[in-house]
Amino acid sequence: MDAKTEWSGEGGLPPLFTRWFAERGWSPRPHQLALLDKTADGRSALLIAPTGAGKTLAGFLPSLVNLHRRGKPKPGTGFHGVHTLYISPLKALAVDIERNLERPVAEMGLPVTIETRTGDTPQHKRSRQRLNPPDILLTTPEQLALLIASKEAERFFRELRFVVFDELHSLVTSKRGHLLSLGLARLRKLAPEVRTIGLSATVADPDDLRRWLVAQRPGEKGLSELVTVSGGARPVITILDTEERIPWSGHSARYAMGEVYKAIGEHRTTILFVNTRSQAEMLFQELWRINDDNLPIALHHGSLDASQRRKVEAAMAENRLRAVVATSTLDLGLDWGDVDLVIHIGAPKGASRLAQRIGRSNHRMDEPSKAILVPANRFEVMECQAALDANYIGAQDTPPVGEGALDVLCQHIMGLACADPFDALEVYEEISSASPYAHLSWESFERALDFVATGGYALRTYERYAKIRKTKYGLWRVSHPAYAQQYRLNVGTIIEAPMMNVRMVRKGKGAVGRGGPVLGQVEEYFLEQLSAGDTFLFSGKVLRFEGIRENECLVSDALSQDPKIPAYAGGKFPLSTYLAEGVRAMLDDPDKRKTLPDQVRDWLSIQAEKSVLPKRDELLIETFPRGDRFYMVAYPFEGRLAHQTLGMLLTRRLDRVGAKPLGFVATDYALAIWGLEDMGAHFANRRPSIQDLFDEDMLGDDLEAWLNETWLLKRTFRYCAVIAGLIERRHPGKEKTGRQVTVSSDLIYDVLRNHQPDHILLEATRHDAAQGLLDIQRLGDMLKRIKGHIRLKRLERISPLAVPIMLEVGKESVGSAADEALLTEASDDLIRDALN
Repeated sequence: MDAKTEWSGEGGLPPLFTRWFAERGWSPRPHQLALLDKTADGRSALLIAPTGAGKTLAGFLPSLVNLHRRGKPKPGTGFHGVHTLYISPLKALAVDIERNLERPVAEMGLPVTIETRTGDTPQHKRSRQRLNPPDILLTTPEQLALLIASKEAERFFRELRFVVFDELHSLVTSKRGHLLSLGLARLRKLAPEVRTIGLSATVADPDDLRRWLVAQRPGEKGLSELVTVSGGARPVITILDTEERIPWSGHSARYAMGEVYKAIGEHRTTILFVNTRSQAEMLFQELWRINDDNLPIALHHGSLDASQRRKVEAAMAENRLRAVVATSTLDLGLDWGDVDLVIHIGAPKGASRLAQRIGRSNHRMDEPSKAILVPANRFEVMECQAALDANYIGAQDTPPVGEGALDVLCQHIMGLACADPFDALEVYEEISSASPYAHLSWESFERALDFVATGGYALRTYERYAKIRKTKYGLWRVSHPAYAQQYRLNVGTIIEAPMMNVRMVRKGKGAVGRGGPVLGQVEEYFLEQLSAGDTFLFSGKVLRFEGIRENECLVSDALSQDPKIPAYAGGKFPLSTYLAEGVRAMLDDPDKRKTLPDQVRDWLSIQAEKSVLPKRDELLIETFPRGDRFYMVAYPFEGRLAHQTLGMLLTRRLDRVGAKPLGFVATDYALAIWGLEDMGAHFANRRPSIQDLFDEDMLGDDLEAWLNETWLLKRTFRYCAVIAGLIERRHPGKEKTGRQVTVSSDLIYDVLRNHQPDHILLEATRHDAAQGLLDIQRLGDMLKRIKGHIRLKRLERISPLAVPIMLEVGKESVGSAADEALLTEASDDLIRDALN
């Protein structure tokens, strides 16, 4: 229902607020007043609105009005708990909201105190906040979990009236969102009058979020109220119209840097989004290399030191930067009015993600956002076009909330015991009121409870895993204060690769001096590969590796401008199912291909001559010889994760029939397998048939056998074990290295597999691997889709469509101009062969 039809006047808005709007030449927007109306009646609500619609002010208006009517507490009235919680997915967003919220509070003279509480907040300030909380606390899911696990939780939250969830669509779909949902269930117990307000961009299924915001009861499907805002200026999105040759492969987009730099110079402030930290580092360095006008350009990603990130955010807020290169750390909600252009380097991998990032430009509802997409290769041109088409029709591909993770449940149970002894049945009812856990069985809850109490059947003889125990009154409590301390040090679900501080020192032999600035953090596994003197790219600089001391990596300035070691890899987003479908449709429809640049259309036309373009509902398989190897290339367009799993399973099957596969490589678009025998001949002789090779039964015994042999389940188990609290990264006064955590978790994994294969963490591990690292569901859907629709083309030489994936065979990430030249030579050779 549209908000305009639900607002009956300004009766709920006090005169002070009405005057404040009028003095600025504004009037309250209908959706802001509708949200105020609904929450005044004690209801919770979800507001879905486009960027610039005033979502943040709408979310806080009920709190500010309520606090205005409450007035300033009189001296001597005793402890006042927190009134409003604002939960943000990003630290930077909480800081930005504090800055923007303080202005109306000050201008209206409201008796309201506002503070942030994130991982960057000093410990002394966090301790003081528990004793003297502000009226409005801006925080993150991890800090909420810590506050709930505190002995003062009941006192701290007893006056809580509102919880505002910003960018709710990005909060709820991960384990972080599962932990947050359990925290919300506990808040409802501690403060029964609490109302929730969700703020979100457009999502695929609003009811998913509406259920998440309110308590779920057996036999009922509770939904919050919904306020939607239609309209808003249509964004202006273009794909870079370049005169340069678009590469057939690669991810750097170096070919376009001159045109990107020109666009920066033509606008006030530009945000350049990339998908990985390594891309951010490379792009930042490239821009500085050609920055003849000395434009102020900055870098922002999650591995940089917090103080450096804050400096960049402050400079952006004060309009002192012309451009900032960023990863997802700046995706959400930040309101920098001077940003008038977003440039997306590389394909966005999702329609919703692109819409989110474009919204950082012209952060106003009535002004169109402006964005330029810069594809890094020819396949990405098609993906960018599919994303652009999706944006214009308002298509969304946000993932569903999903079922609550069992390792997160275990962590939450431990947190509840840290606060106060609890009754198991009451806690089960509380937990199952959270939307992701609404279908949690009592048996699964008991298994989770038993795990926290004993570690499970195979580990119950070890006292160290008995973290809670039952009192004579039937309540569960922490068995030793040390376990509560360990919980607080390890809370949260974000398990990144073990990191080391990168500290700048003076270059020298032997003993290296200390005391230089910390530039940020780098993954431990990457640093373990380096030898003294190796150079790599980080923090916008080429650094020389001097050595590792304790938990720090020591580096100095490198004289060379070319890093010897490729930049460390950040995580890559998977190609969304929606955009994959769009690319397949484009390949199948000549009319859709008319929108593509000439050089990409020509590439596809030559593919149609030399081989064939795949139909929308079929899987194209090409086989051909090259050198002393034989190749099979498949084009599923299902994303890198699904393709990697498919490659593992296909090589096992091909090996079993004597096709002698040697290896495979996967991208978001294609999969290539190479070997010693002609796989096309095997398929022609039905050894096996191509249909049998891609049969759905590969997700049965083949998958199970491969998983039992690979390291992947052990790595996934390690993450689950850390989240569930079986293994702690941090202990009071010390921290385990990544290697120590790995050894501990691998030993326990082997014990559980042999002695308790139905252990709750092994179940969580298999679920995570199937959903995340392997993308089994998507792979299964693909195998069903292509059944009876596989097209085999036996070729004498490589096809144009196969050139990009062939360039990935054996290739590492490119770090220098010299390496880029070598890649170009290889590319030219393959292209000449493909074009005959």
